[in-house]
Amino acid sequence: MVEYNVIEDAERFLAACETLAGGTGPVAVDVERASGFRYSQRAYLIQVFRREAGVFLFDPSTIEDFSPLQKAIGDVEWVFHAASQDLPSLRERGLEPPRIFDTELGARLLGHERVGLGAVVEQTLGITLAKAHSAADWSTRPLPASWLEYAALDVEHLIDVRDVLDAELVEQGKTEIARQEFQAVLDREPKPPRDDPWRRLSGLHSVRGRRSLAVARSLWQAREDYAREQDVAPGRLVPDRALVAAVMADPATKQALAGVKEFNGRASRTQLDRWWNAIVAGREATDLPPDRVPSDTLPPPRAWVDRNPDADQRLKAARPAVEARAEELQMPTENLLTPETLRRVAWAPPAEMTVEAVGAALAELGARPWQIEQTAQVIVDSFVDSVNEVDEPSGTDS
Repeated sequence: MVEYNVIEDAERFLAACETLAGGTGPVAVDVERASGFRYSQRAYLIQVFRREAGVFLFDPSTIEDFSPLQKAIGDVEWVFHAASQDLPSLRERGLEPPRIFDTELGARLLGHERVGLGAVVEQTLGITLAKAHSAADWSTRPLPASWLEYAALDVEHLIDVRDVLDAELVEQGKTEIARQEFQAVLDREPKPPRDDPWRRLSGLHSVRGRRSLAVARSLWQAREDYAREQDVAPGRLVPDRALVAAVMADPATKQALAGVKEFNGRASRTQLDRWWNAIVAGREATDLPPDRVPSDTLPPPRAWVDRNPDADQRLKAARPAVEARAEELQMPTENLLTPETLRRVAWAPPAEMTVEAVGAALAELGARPWQIEQTAQVIVDSFVDSVNEVDEPSGTDS
């Protein structure tokens, strides 16, 4: 087994950057985080491979300035598998690719049935990867040798995979499609913070009343603050269900809170004062949250027949037509056009039922030019057909 070492000091880091700068072709990049273990989504290991340079494993917890790495590889294509997962962590360390190739997204566009890294490597190269440590706590130090081998293999074959997929994209005439999709991933803005993130508490739907919601909000915030302070995933401190159980129990005293059987987790008892103070603060809050908040979320399609019957007809006509087009292109429907985009156009179509107007509506919703080119006419035809079906008079007996 090849022995892989983590680069932790400045001298070895600079030497590795110099070696990578002297390599050839694109670079494969991957990030290991500690999701589910740590509060942050920062990188705990950054893996880089380049032909004629080799594999390098960098420890971001000891390397403060990654600008030498950016300088070494910042003018070539970076190859990822599921780039959207890694880009935020890399940007946090000042690493920004000029352009990317995403092997997961490429495999989707090509119609591969399985698009996990192991499956794509096996399909393209015939190599089987062991995926034993994908959910590991990568903040662990020192990292076990088997973990390092796993991390290295995540990038060691990625350039070869990229080349095979790129040839398939050329063969299927999807090079421009892939280019637009890769650029869209690179250009995608981070989602803005939710106005009421505490409302995502699992089980919150069972909480009734604005005062109880205020207590839930206060408990959620107390857990969030403590999780950030300890750099521990919030759910590992006190699970969502435990917070909701504490709200539902409505304990009269701190001792009563301690007696709530469902209020558990590693910090439920050791931080009892913190949780009790949060309950008290919620009960004393004057800015009570509303039972429901305004949302631009569309009703579920099953409710459209009553809420917006015209939209229901449009969606029922357009959805199978778009699915058929995706099948012709040999790719998943959601990559041709997201279901949410189609639903929104069906719910509130443009005033003029033309390809140009529908195309503009799709573009406003974030569709790429190739998606508009492939679907706008299909959607217009479907919407027009749905109106004609409704307008056709039903036959009568003579």
